[in-house]
Amino acid sequence: MTSSPSHSNNIIAYQGVPGAYSHLACQMRFPDMDTLSCVSFEDMLQSVVDGRARYAMVPVENSVAGRVADIHHLLPSSGLSIIGEHFQPVNHHLLAVKGTTLEQLKTVKSHEQGLAQCRSGLQALGLTPHMYPDTAGAAADVAAKGDASVGAIASSLAADIYGLDILKANMEDAATNTTRMLIMAKTPEYPANQSDIAITTLIFRLRSVPAALYKALGGFATNGINLTKLESYMLDGHFTAVQFYIDAETHVESPSFALALEELRFFCPKDAVTILGCYPADKARYATSNGSD
Repeated sequence: MTSSPSHSNNIIAYQGVPGAYSHLACQMRFPDMDTLSCVSFEDMLQSVVDGRARYAMVPVENSVAGRVADIHHLLPSSGLSIIGEHFQPVNHHLLAVKGTTLEQLKTVKSHEQGLAQCRSGLQALGLTPHMYPDTAGAAADVAAKGDASVGAIASSLAADIYGLDILKANMEDAATNTTRMLIMAKTPEYPANQSDIAITTLIFRLRSVPAALYKALGGFATNGINLTKLESYMLDGHFTAVQFYIDAETHVESPSFALALEELRFFCPKDAVTILGCYPADKARYATSNGSD
């Protein structure tokens, strides 16, 4: 899809082919916006930098599969800000060409995570899994070849786009299978009301001193700030160069966060703390019924 600069304000970009779960998330969160399919995460983020899209829908972690590889390295370098989060239920469906019956199926294509998340169901049906680069692409391939013995694990949106039948819905083994998405924009959009629950995301590097992490995080504890996520990952392939990623349950402009940030910076090199965004906490974050509503 191509877009003009005047139209780009109503476009949200995602990585993958039409029918991908990120595409579905865009439609659910922003039903009135057009979508832009991108071949890579880098292209997706760059489309916002270049003005081809207003937002990017970025998957960062899955409740079953864990962190999305490499995305934490791309977020800081993109120069974009996080302005929202979206929790997307991942409901895998068994798709096949129209008129196919379950008895005709022999093999099923999908992304390795899609197959892994439906392992028990596929085994129960006696179907042989075959890995494919992505779920929606597998659905497109099944539709193009028209072989009734080959199915795909993908979204209901992929079934609609590629004209496939859903032979069995909700194939995922875990009913709470959910992917957390971050919504990225060119400029920050902080929540106007500090009394609402907000999430502030930041990354930092520490000075090499004993107990640095313990001491650096002490400011969050003493100022009553809950950390909902703390992760570390290596920089540039070096085992001794580590960067930390934090999601803090606080508004970026709150006095308590200012105090915690001051203490954190004391244990970091100069300019080693970067705030990636402050945004409203998605209500699905606190859902207690099944974790995906």
